[in-house]
Amino acid sequence: MPKEKKKRATIRDIADAVGIAPSSVSKALNDLPTISENMKILVRAKAQELNYKHNSSAANLRRGTSRTIGVIVPKINVAFFADIIAGIEQTCFENDHRLIICQSDESFEREVQAVETLIQQNVDCVLISLSQETKTTDHLKEIINHNIQLVQFDRVDHAFGSHILVNDNQEASFKAVQHLISQGYKRIAFFGGPDYLPLYKERKQGYLDAIRTSGLIIPYNFIVDNILKKEPAEAAAIELLKLKTAPDAFFTVSDYAALGVLKAARLYNKKVPEDIGIIGFSNEAFTEVTSPTLSSVSQQSKKMGRETANVYFNHVLNQQHTDGKVSPSLKLVIESSIIVRESSCRKNKGKGPRTGK
Repeated sequence: MPKEKKKRATIRDIADAVGIAPSSVSKALNDLPTISENMKILVRAKAQELNYKHNSSAANLRRGTSRTIGVIVPKINVAFFADIIAGIEQTCFENDHRLIICQSDESFEREVQAVETLIQQNVDCVLISLSQETKTTDHLKEIINHNIQLVQFDRVDHAFGSHILVNDNQEASFKAVQHLISQGYKRIAFFGGPDYLPLYKERKQGYLDAIRTSGLIIPYNFIVDNILKKEPAEAAAIELLKLKTAPDAFFTVSDYAALGVLKAARLYNKKVPEDIGIIGFSNEAFTEVTSPTLSSVSQQSKKMGRETANVYFNHVLNQQHTDGKVSPSLKLVIESSIIVRESSCRKNKGKGPRTGK
């Protein structure tokens, strides 16, 4: 037979053991002056003997706060989001708050379930980066309807009235393509993301602005949307490399797509960066260990995590404590930087990585 689970000790158990009212036990554990020091010592000793654990959730609920933040990210095992979570967690720790982490796994259905879970957990604030499948944000209204604060970051719906924190996606893409052009590349292909998500639309616009500003002419089939993973990027790059006039560089809005392009270049015996230049996006950890190393756009992910959490701690809470009003339209932009490595450094081969704003 399975062993019966031992019941957790409660304030009533302590009260029965000591012979006082449960309310007096609560006052003793909370060090209130209405209880004598001798009684406090007796109650604490009995609590330790019974292995009693204070129910902070219940206490916080009575105070009208859970001191808990919820975060929903598309992928936990992607370095960009892992770093963001690390930044959020550190900020929560510094502000004596707990963190509940949910993963949508790029699924709209799972994102909706995660929102419901965090509402049920009575979190004070939800921090969310939308999944690739998310085309409507009606489910976010439930967060607001339950008087829970909302902060969107990275992948956001600008039309939804909440605080948001994003990168300078358009400007970052512009600078990344400018870097390729500065290295002598003229036929630059673009692998983008789903156009209904604003950040991918902005990154595409940055690419188009750089091409237009430089006076280059790019065939329409050099621009391919919805290519974020390695395998689709490899297949798409192979098709382009088959062309008589093939691309001499690729700008991808995902480092995983850049990895796929690198593999395709090897299959076609194209040298990187001599024949093909490559630059990705997000500065994933593996970009430093590929051969050649991959240039990428750093989104300052840990800083983004800290700043996202601080939107709640420094802006929302501070205003609630002063005038009781909170602006619904705060927007912060984190500046990205270009990490130049071997894959795009044709003119300065061998000089090592460098950073450009």
